[in-house]
Amino acid sequence: MSTAPETAPIPASEEAQDEVVALCAELIRFDTSNPTSDERASAEWVVARLAEAGIDSELIESAPGRASVIARIAGRDPERGALLVHGHLDVVPADASEWQVPPFSGEIRDGYLWGRGAIDMKDTVAVMLATARHFARTGTKPSRDLVLAFLADEEAGGKFGAHWLVEHRPELFAGVTEAIGEGGGFSFAIDDTRRLYPIENAQRGMAWMELTATGRAGHGSSPNDENAVTDLAESLTRIGRETFPIRLIEPVRALLEETARLYGVAFDEDDIEGSLARLGPVADFMQVVLRNSANPTMFAAGYQTNVIPGKATARVDGRFLPGHEQELIDTVDRLLLPSVSREWVNHDIAMETTFDGPLVDAMCAAVRAEDPDGHPVPYCNPGGTDAKAFTHLGIRCFGFKGLKLPHDLDYGRLFHGVDERVPLEGLRFGVRVMTRLWQSC
Repeated sequence: MSTAPETAPIPASEEAQDEVVALCAELIRFDTSNPTSDERASAEWVVARLAEAGIDSELIESAPGRASVIARIAGRDPERGALLVHGHLDVVPADASEWQVPPFSGEIRDGYLWGRGAIDMKDTVAVMLATARHFARTGTKPSRDLVLAFLADEEAGGKFGAHWLVEHRPELFAGVTEAIGEGGGFSFAIDDTRRLYPIENAQRGMAWMELTATGRAGHGSSPNDENAVTDLAESLTRIGRETFPIRLIEPVRALLEETARLYGVAFDEDDIEGSLARLGPVADFMQVVLRNSANPTMFAAGYQTNVIPGKATARVDGRFLPGHEQELIDTVDRLLLPSVSREWVNHDIAMETTFDGPLVDAMCAAVRAEDPDGHPVPYCNPGGTDAKAFTHLGIRCFGFKGLKLPHDLDYGRLFHGVDERVPLEGLRFGVRVMTRLWQSC
């Protein structure tokens, strides 16, 4: 196997760090709310921004308006497996009446860029674009081939984006061995000066389900011991009140052990709750990846107050840790009343890979170079990303964006929340980190 010659890293230019803010603002101004809008206009804009820098790309529609963009950048060592860098163009909807600023305005205020998608994940898409344009302008080559993917439909599971491309256009990812996308690489303050940088190497699986209760229709004034609404409501209450047992998977264990080391306290896996109590704000951050979860989210029944309907339906968002899918299924089935049936709405895999190898080393080094008080650690994403689709091609997937945050910003609550915003300096930091990473990955 050939080895690319070692070269001194070329730092991110001021031009690239400045333009990432403008690129992100423009991206936010495209309303790509899923499913009420589509990605076509924003995808065409991405193609144009790449073309300005001399980068060829392909726009691909899986259905009218559902557009993704793929580009390939040649690296110094074409014999190495390529790295896929992916981000999604769609966002969840936003109710403008709840926001301090119009959610699709891309307004800059108080050192932040505001708008839907500012952190999920048009910030990372803008970093990808700014870094690619910087490489093209300066003639910088990444250490190996890069495949850039700007994807549709992630927020609805990737049926029209990543999953469609993997099924219908797998040749676009020929030679790709590893990938980075969303789900990690952001900072999390552990005290006044030090930060964790969780790098995702695991994800909980997705088990969205629809529950249907069938009963006996009748008059609302009459006794009815086969009331579908009652049976479904009771089943949902059981599910919503269930606390799943703690299952300590390796990425979670490693993060907790490293945090305990940084705090100078003991970590005892036989006393998880006691150990968490010694880990300050990290305890709340990690609760969601210690166990499976199932939360009722939607309920529909009836058409008239004085009519007991014969059917009622509901949706439940189930998530399972790697290796614990059957536990989730068995638990939900045990909690359902006999009149309630279950079917899948979206059922996707859990993922886990080891936290080692040259790419992991390069991600950690890029963070430490830009933030000496930063501590990269493994991480399990409580949700899911387009990485689930790419694992079907045998690609080893990580979550890494490179985002340094103010200590007083509650990053997690901004996801799909009101007043989503990203610090301007965080965007610039992302370009510096990504520029380092692409040259050393």
